[in-house]
Amino acid sequence: MLIKDVAVLPDVQAADYTELREILHPERDDVALRYSLALAVVAPGEQSLPHKLATTEVYYILSGTGTMHVGDEIEPVHPGQTVYIPPGKVQWIENVGRAPLAFLCIVDPAWREEDEEVAES
Repeated sequence: MLIKDVAVLPDVQAADYTELREILHPERDDVALRYSLALAVVAPGEQSLPHKLATTEVYYILSGTGTMHVGDEIEPVHPGQTVYIPPGKVQWIENVGRAPLAFLCIVDPAWREEDEEVAES
């Protein structure tokens, strides 16, 4: 059995400037998974950098309110919603609320640095 407490996992700043805590990754944990799972947080008034992944990504919004950008689509997001992000689509999320915007990120196959690219401005 593997149990991890997200409160004690190290906080890292991702290439897109979100605060991340990696929960599960098949290359770093003894798990038989194809995907990786992380907790991301965007501070009030902040946003992630536009970026794209070579792989599929799913966001599950836990708390806060935001605006999600995927390709040419823009939609408000709130707790309880799931966002599917196809491979190769430029994406970013803005925190439009007064509280931190927290969401789970599932990347399938598992996230690798070489699969992520910050988009040109």
